[in-house]
Amino acid sequence: MEKQFKSGFIAIIGRPNVGKSTFMNQVIGQKIAIMSDKPQTTRNKIQGVLTLPDAQMIFIDTPGIHKPKHQLGDFMVKTAINTLNEVDAILFMINAEEGYGKGDQYILDRLQKVDKPVYLIVNKIDLVHPDKLLPLIDQYKDKHDFTEIIPISALQGNNVKHLLEVLKDQLAEGPQYYPEDQITDHPERFIISELIREKVLQFTKEEVPHSIAVVIENMEQRNHGKVLIQATIVTERKTQKGILIGKQGTMLKNIGKAARKDIENLLGTSVYLELWVKVKKDWRNKQSQLQEYGFSRDDY
Repeated sequence: MEKQFKSGFIAIIGRPNVGKSTFMNQVIGQKIAIMSDKPQTTRNKIQGVLTLPDAQMIFIDTPGIHKPKHQLGDFMVKTAINTLNEVDAILFMINAEEGYGKGDQYILDRLQKVDKPVYLIVNKIDLVHPDKLLPLIDQYKDKHDFTEIIPISALQGNNVKHLLEVLKDQLAEGPQYYPEDQITDHPERFIISELIREKVLQFTKEEVPHSIAVVIENMEQRNHGKVLIQATIVTERKTQKGILIGKQGTMLKNIGKAARKDIENLLGTSVYLELWVKVKKDWRNKQSQLQEYGFSRDDY
């Protein structure tokens, strides 16, 4: 008798900075979604594919839901909300440290209109005392009819295996959508641009907020297997360009050095990375430039 194979699409939704990307990377076992201590890090839907001998789970890491302040923010929120109607299950992730907030209620109101299993995932339990968990869970229990409530630490991996088993049990029989060695639906260029953007956020702290985009201009194989990658960091103001380059180019060198390390891990080969910085004033509110940098209206 042939073994039953299960599959399904699972959305990860929640306020900014609750640990959605950290969870995705923990599950897949490789960095495909960028991580930052700044909110609204994820901009596009990023699919992470976990293939097991008897199941395939496609996780969709959505942008954090927040009140948009520009067209890019509007794109991000619509992308996250529309994902709810396209999946087989939803993980509503909250931060155990922060507890209930207005942003959660905004999401809960939208979940009322969704006829899918919704799991409440209480993340970052490693940062709170166990005595604080039960009152928090009780508070959320009354706000929605959750299929199950599962506390985890995405960073440390606590209880993540149990969550995956629960999800696999509820999945319906289905096909294997992706080859078993494929871990994301995004092309390498997208992941590489995200890894560079992560390092910009990491090194520039609050000086350069989310007004940057990274465009891969060229990517080619050179002699002895080394890969040449040429990328442009786009920002909105000249002052930000100065910060990104730094004194005698130090900041840009540091960003490039850290990004190159992650890119080499991703590609499994040596990389020569060239970075430039370009100013495009107010690009986050210009539809033509949003499309040029990969934020298309067709996505929502």
